[in-house]
Amino acid sequence: MRYIALAADYDGTLAAHGAIDEQTELALLRLKSSGRQLIMVTGRELDELLQVCPQIELFDCVVAENGGLIYDPKLREISLLDEPPPREFIDRLKERGVLPLGVGRVIVATWEPHQQAVIETIHEMGLELQVIFNKQAVMILPSGVNKASGLREALRRLGLSPRNVVSVGDAENDHAMLRLTECGVAVENAIASLMDHADWTADYPRGQGVCQLVDRLLDDDLASLEPRLTRHHIPLGYDRDDEEVMVQFPPFGLNVLIAGTSGSGKSTLVTGVLERLAERGYQACIVDPEGDYTTFPQAIVLGSAESPPPLEEVGDVLEHPDETVVVNLIGLSMPHRPEFFDALMPRLQELRARTCRPQWIVIDEAHHLLPRGRHPTTLPLDLRGALFITVHPESMAPEVLATVEEVWAVGEAPGKTLARFAEAIGQQPPAVEDDRTLAPGECVVWSRRPGAGPPRVVRSLPARTERRRHSRKYAIGELEPHLSFYYRGSDDRLNLRAQNLWMFLQIGEGVDEETWLHHLHNGDYSSWFTTALKDHELAEEARTIADRYGSDAAGGRSAMREAIARRYLLPT
Repeated sequence: MRYIALAADYDGTLAAHGAIDEQTELALLRLKSSGRQLIMVTGRELDELLQVCPQIELFDCVVAENGGLIYDPKLREISLLDEPPPREFIDRLKERGVLPLGVGRVIVATWEPHQQAVIETIHEMGLELQVIFNKQAVMILPSGVNKASGLREALRRLGLSPRNVVSVGDAENDHAMLRLTECGVAVENAIASLMDHADWTADYPRGQGVCQLVDRLLDDDLASLEPRLTRHHIPLGYDRDDEEVMVQFPPFGLNVLIAGTSGSGKSTLVTGVLERLAERGYQACIVDPEGDYTTFPQAIVLGSAESPPPLEEVGDVLEHPDETVVVNLIGLSMPHRPEFFDALMPRLQELRARTCRPQWIVIDEAHHLLPRGRHPTTLPLDLRGALFITVHPESMAPEVLATVEEVWAVGEAPGKTLARFAEAIGQQPPAVEDDRTLAPGECVVWSRRPGAGPPRVVRSLPARTERRRHSRKYAIGELEPHLSFYYRGSDDRLNLRAQNLWMFLQIGEGVDEETWLHHLHNGDYSSWFTTALKDHELAEEARTIADRYGSDAAGGRSAMREAIARRYLLPT
């Protein structure tokens, strides 16, 4: 399963007129029987909720008071997640006639039109409180407390990741929750802005909409909604033939093979991908026979040259959703590495069955761990979310290769690499027009998914460690002449070379306005940022500056300096 938990709002979503009807209750029971967990996330005060919701024990966890507290229905334990507002604040609101006024353990709540009096009182008393709206309800909470913060803590306690949760709601205070989770759903009676931002809107209101969502979860685990979930797709890089096109891949359920000659940049490509997966909250287990990923900063490394990784600790680390682990096998002799891998995989499969994690299993030197002729009994052939890395795809077990949906070829003769893969699985290889050695950071992407089109060359986004190394060079280093920027003007009367960004700004301040604006509106700045610095975000800002400032050279120069300073450390 991709979705192992449903997080649902109460009023207006699960409940109509304050109560969950029988049909909705039966749907929740069916969802529970599938092995999934239920979390209620509500703005209601807990005492009031316990009075109106007899089905409370259906839920594995309750986040109440809009993220202010967590209630465990089985243990009947309450955990406050922040401090309540001071008593003086409550008294001041009553003095101003803010009634009715609900006071929970953390939350204070009233109704419109009292929001202005609430805001003025917060300002007058100098309190760090926020106001959150729930249709006509006005909720006052400590700063930073909302449904997303409460749900995140509930998931931490349950050992679950937001990446395996679908949420459903109907009002303004549900925005944060829907953004946090992998799939956000609005019921049909939801406010327009929530429906606009939801990944999907049910066809029915309240409990009927929740029942429809449960049916889809049980039917195909929301696989039919995958085309709508592009907000989670992971950027790989830019199409070499069209620098405006970002090539992405889905973060769940894809099997990828990265293949190429030794020293061709496979590890660098993988590191960049793993960085972006980690930044978005996807967990990975990296099986590393040669110790190539021990410096990956977002991971806990188990094993060293002196000692093999403790098998039990791998699972212990992965029990924490935010942790990625590198299983370093360098301390094991070559013959013993496949044995360790055979022992590791059932543990990862058990963890996945229970928690849907790790979302990615990365297997380096896959031709050693999953070789041709050795039946991969430990690797289920329905495995998804796997990244295989190898020099010799033809030496891998064909049963494993057959599960691969995308091949990323790097280094020398990428067309031949794809051909060796295709031959190993008995398929006709794709045509690759240009089979020259790829430049560092480039890969040929061949997607075997239906309707994907022919292979294309992608300039991958560099890993952060690589970007740091280049950042200083671009800021104050010495770019080669052919990579430098030249202020020439519209009539080529100038030839002023800027060999780094600092010189680019210094010379740009000194040239006449006509020359500076000529290069801005001609797209020369954005083109240089893209081709020489590989900084597509800065290039996009340069285009925005051109549109925004028109003939205002002073404003444009100032905006350009700010944009560059945000990304690069420049001399003061």
